[in-house]
Formats: sequence, C-alpha cells, structure tokens
Amino acid sequence: MNRPLIIDYYTDVLCVWAWIAQRRMEELNKKLENKIDFRYYYVDVFGDVATKMDTQWKQKGGYDGFAEHVQQSASAFEETPCNSKIWTEVRPSTSANAHLVLKAIEITYDKNRSIDMALKIRSAFFVDALDIGDLEALCDLVESADLDMNIINASIHNGSAMAALMHDYQKSSQQGIKGSPSYVIDGGRQTLYGNVGYRVLFANIEELLKNPPDEASWC
Repeated sequence: MNRPLIIDYYTDVLCVWAWIAQRRMEELNKKLENKIDFRYYYVDVFGDVATKMDTQWKQKGGYDGFAEHVQQSASAFEETPCNSKIWTEVRPSTSANAHLVLKAIEITYDKNRSIDMALKIRSAFFVDALDIGDLEALCDLVESADLDMNIINASIHNGSAMAALMHDYQKSSQQGIKGSPSYVIDGGRQTLYGNVGYRVLFANIEELLKNPPDEASWC
C-alpha cells in the first residue's frame, strides 16, 4: 500500500481565508481518504492584532476597513458566514491564546480532538462573534465540548503547550510560510498559499498522487 501524501497545513484561527478553506479541507479528506495525511500547524498572523491594524490597515480604515474586507471576502461563500460584529465590535487582541489552548488539547488528548476544537473556536468567532482572544471565553468553549480544562491546564502550566506552539511558529518560519492558510505538499516540494480554490488544490494533490516525486525519472 502506498504511503499517504503528507500535507503540512498552516493556519491562524482568526484568518477568514482559513475559515473559508474549512469546507475545502473536508471535501479533500472525503475524496482522497487514506491517500493524504494533513498535519496541522499554527502560524503567527494575528498574534499582535493591534500592531497589525496600525501598520497594515492604518491607511485602509483600520479595524473598520479590515472588517469590511472580511465581510466582502466571505460574502461569496454561503457555507462560511461571518457575523457583522467581528472586528467592528468584537476585536480579539491575539490568536495566540487560542493556539496555545489547542496545542494543550493536542498534548492532553490527541490531534483529532484538537482539530475538532479548532473548528469550534473558529465558528465561535466568525459565526457567534465570541472574543476568542479571551482565555475565559476559550475555557468556556473547551468545557462545553466536554473536555477537562483542569487537565488541559497542566500542559499550559508546565510549559509543554507553549513549547509545542513555538515549534509550530518556528517551523512555519523555516518553511517560509507567508500567511494563512498555507499548504506545504510533500516535504516542501510545492507550497500553495491563500485563497486557493478546491479544484486547484485537488488537481495539484491528484497529480502528485499519480506521479510521486520520489519515483525514478527518465531525466
């Protein structure tokens, strides 16, 4: 049996394009079951939101300009609604707290639980306009998913969750990740970044599955 194609998938939980990409990920997993292996990592895009808004969006309307950009970006995708309050009224200061909790869940439980919780956190922000930069709000979300926050906190307190998150951030830097979402396919032989359509993703992955790069070449 052929080994699955490894895809390193980098996102920031506050990134609207990663929210939009969720359905594409689900469809890829369904269509290419057992042929691909997504490995989830977090990248620092919204680690310091205030500075991001002051530097990248100051001349484009600040928070309100960014909020308009997010709404326009999501408007073409019915399956990924965005609450009108996000970035206008609800302005998380960082995505790092959510990333830290998700790494702690991965350590305490397993990767699948962490992946499922990441979707709940994204949905809480984009659909319900919950400030997911707030640790108390994150703890409430975790407990509503029947996960034990007391046990999860152990890996936060002893530093292992932070170490795991720093590993993700450092790995993203080493692989030259430019933003969220990013798909690094087959050990870095190909990188796709941003709002990549499902058909483009599928075509690139299918081509690599048909013609593995480690096979012998005539060249």
